Amino acid sequence: MRSLITFPCAGETLIGSLDMAAGATGLLIVSGGNEIRCGAHRGMALLAAAMTARGHPVFRYDRRGIGDSSGDNHGYLSARGDLVAAAEAFRAAAPQLATIVAYGNCDAASLLALHGREAGVDRLILANPWTIEDFDDLPPVAAIRATYRQRLTSPRAWARLLSGRIDLGKALRGLHKASTAPPQTLARRIVGAIENWGDAATIILASADATAQAFAAAAPHLPAHRIDTASHSFARETDQRQLQALVAGLLEDQ
Repeated sequence: MRSLITFPCAGETLIGSLDMAAGATGLLIVSGGNEIRCGAHRGMALLAAAMTARGHPVFRYDRRGIGDSSGDNHGYLSARGDLVAAAEAFRAAAPQLATIVAYGNCDAASLLALHGREAGVDRLILANPWTIEDFDDLPPVAAIRATYRQRLTSPRAWARLLSGRIDLGKALRGLHKASTAPPQTLARRIVGAIENWGDAATIILASADATAQAFAAAAPHLPAHRIDTASHSFARETDQRQLQALVAGLLEDQ
């Protein structure tokens, strides 16, 4: 049964969706970017329904300034209080919980790595963690390098370049960025936070997604499950099935 729950956070009212089940291992889903709690393409709502059908209670929420929640949205680096309040609301609504596993995609994964312990989370599932500090209109350095490795071996790409169908100026800016990348302090911070979780953190990457490629370049030593897709939100039905299977397996290992 799905129900709506209101709970306080720093003087504001947050809204969450609880998919109730009898299990003692629950899933807390944290939305990334400025997505509402149902997620892109309803991906988080579908994940919640699939895990509840397996007997696990699931809680999703809108942080301050997003969706149905009041307040101002100051981004994921300011969302520690929202995460802590959501975990408390989840425990209050599902008192049988012995273990909370938290799932987040993109900057929600980074938030969980940084502050999950403060929320009392026991285990993390981190999809495509956000580690990018760039503010230009170009893809992350790792994605640029992967693209040019592919293009340099593609006769079709050379034909497009010679015919003028590739923006040469943007291509040159991309090559310059790839060869002169500045130090990534955010990447070091996020990777270090994930390392501190040890075996309690599981990483899932969309293999052809630029955010995932940037993370993989920053943390090549960290093991990760890979789903063969370019969809950052695992939008395809086959992506969803693989994601749900991975999450279910980790919940049932608790």
